[in-house]
Amino acid sequence: MMRHLAFAIAVAFGGALAAPAFAQQATPQAAQQTPVQVVQQIAHQLDSAVAGHKAELQSNREKTIGIVNQVFLPHFDVDYAAILVLGQHAREASPEQRAQFAKAFYNSITHRYAEGLLDYTAGAVKVLPFAGDLNVKRSVVRTQVATGDGKTVSVDFAFRKTASGEWKAYDVVIEGISYITNYRNQVDAEIRKVGLDQLIKNLQTQGDQALKELEQNGKPHGG
Repeated sequence: MMRHLAFAIAVAFGGALAAPAFAQQATPQAAQQTPVQVVQQIAHQLDSAVAGHKAELQSNREKTIGIVNQVFLPHFDVDYAAILVLGQHAREASPEQRAQFAKAFYNSITHRYAEGLLDYTAGAVKVLPFAGDLNVKRSVVRTQVATGDGKTVSVDFAFRKTASGEWKAYDVVIEGISYITNYRNQVDAEIRKVGLDQLIKNLQTQGDQALKELEQNGKPHGG
């Protein structure tokens, strides 16, 4: 499951976890897109960026991370996702601590999972018929992602409508496992153990290795 989780996070959520938390301006085109159109655009851009370039990406990790940034980051509510991962600790943290956590944690996520894109094949994301309501502030887009080993993984994108009217994703549910919930539990345990400042420092100095240890200590789902 963790191998599929790595691939699906890279394909479905990696871009949101790649940069410091900051408010992004909505473009007129983005503000008019429905959640389904956002996911379809991501899938199309992945087809163009990855197909035929795997050899180059294999030897250029920074370019792989760059693709994750370019394709996903504009469509994810980074600030809101960071608050959800921190859970109750977000209320206790200062704005500076929240920003530092978002930057360090999300950079670690991206570096840990970006290479999952190398398993991506053109047409791997199949967007299922939309059954949500665009008149509410939250919605879910369901997809199926074909992995490199022939498996099919259910990946659901949770969206919220921002104050500007733009739909942005904030969580991904992979085979029934919420990315937010999975990491919130692990982050909560680590903060109780070493404190938020030390967790931020570990992520800043150790990067994806600190994230790997966090996952192992938190006993994430799957094997």
